[in-house]
Amino acid sequence: MKKITFDFSKKTALVTGGAQGFGLDIAKRFLKSGARVIIWDIDSKMLAKAEKDISNPNLSSNTIDVSNYEEVEKCINAITEKTNIDILINNAGITGPTASLWEYDIKMWKKVVDINLMGTFNCCRTIVPNMIKNNYGRIVNVASVAGKDGNANASAYSVGKAGIIGLTKSLGKELADKNIAVNTITPAGAKTRILDQMTKEHVQRMLSKVPRGRFLEVEEFTSLVCWLSSEENTFSTAAVFDISGGRSTY
Repeated sequence: MKKITFDFSKKTALVTGGAQGFGLDIAKRFLKSGARVIIWDIDSKMLAKAEKDISNPNLSSNTIDVSNYEEVEKCINAITEKTNIDILINNAGITGPTASLWEYDIKMWKKVVDINLMGTFNCCRTIVPNMIKNNYGRIVNVASVAGKDGNANASAYSVGKAGIIGLTKSLGKELADKNIAVNTITPAGAKTRILDQMTKEHVQRMLSKVPRGRFLEVEEFTSLVCWLSSEENTFSTAAVFDISGGRSTY
């Protein structure tokens, strides 16, 4: 697939869940496009591996639990003392266990919602003031078709992702009078390690719903993220961008 060239020189991007999967691919593409990139992840070993493998002086990382507001705020304050954050990619998330709602472990249900939804809120709440001060920002929140359709036996994940869609629409409208765009992407299943958190039956059920008959490729997802994060995106905000191979058409 031919990749479109974007110019992110003089831009600083923060990518959560950036040590693997979607997040890592986004970070690599941003770096190739000239950006300074900060990746966050809760897995310190994966972060160290990512930094070693990429070996780029414009890449830095922090071990962060995005569901912990105080931790997020402290790190953002330290970053914005030195540089602005021009681009925020809220990608950190977990699927949680596969179980019917009435049998779902209560602590795990809360954990999934805290990471997926509250993590997105925490990052937006702490970073947006810096974007307002500079009258520039691009925020891309990673939701899921599960947030649109609701996946059986994945109520926590579906709720968390649905919440991200609502948050995006609200925040995008709040910032619409500024040069700050806030959008969300709703991918179908993709070939990433997140599939390892699901049962084979659940994965097959997801695939059966996609008219394209295959999973999303990571590079396809990254291309959409790049456009939404670029200066070329001057009008789209508070919007939901589907990339589900025809599964969701609304």
